[in-house]
Amino acid sequence: MKKIIIVEDDLELRREMATFLEMSGYEVEIICDMEHVLEDIKLRQADLLLLDIHLKGVNGEQILKDLRKFSNIPVIMVTSSDNLGDEVLSMSYGADDYITKPYNPTLLLLRIEAIFKRVYQDYSVLNYETIRLIPDRCIMVHEQQDYYLTRNEMLIFKYFIMHRSVIVTREELMRYLWDSEEFVDDNTLSVNISRLRGKLAEVGLSDVIVTRKGIGYLLK
Repeated sequence: MKKIIIVEDDLELRREMATFLEMSGYEVEIICDMEHVLEDIKLRQADLLLLDIHLKGVNGEQILKDLRKFSNIPVIMVTSSDNLGDEVLSMSYGADDYITKPYNPTLLLLRIEAIFKRVYQDYSVLNYETIRLIPDRCIMVHEQQDYYLTRNEMLIFKYFIMHRSVIVTREELMRYLWDSEEFVDDNTLSVNISRLRGKLAEVGLSDVIVTRKGIGYLLK
């Protein structure tokens, strides 16, 4: 179930949107605290963001601009004004789509589904060096041979691939695993990373997961 965050200060509208999306099979979370909206978005690890442009005391376009400094989460901007300038600015700041209120619920759903299809379809199989990772089967394939991973090992490797060449903190990994309903404490994380390194070494990829002491890990 994909998670959608709604950032909207109109109480009636956000309830309506949340109810409609939940009935359509999505998990929905609402952010009301505009002072810490960026921190909340980062912590909740959602798959898509519905962000109103004209929020009380806050500019949604500025939120989007700041968000793009650390996140590539798909964003649909929502506004009550049919203003071409808003649309152009939002897209230039990194919005994936734009919809005007009052919105057509079916159209909104189609746009969300189109974004998910475009953004996430390539994650069914991920490639890294000589390996193909198939998350649905918890295997990595090397020279036509299957190597089985535990669910935690698969999720950690998947996260590393999706953030290749970027330092990933232990806290990020534990939040990611927790959101995947896999409870992992600090010691368990170390054990899983050690086992993943061993399995990568079996296919000739030793030392590709680099430890940055006091910071986290980096997949070369």
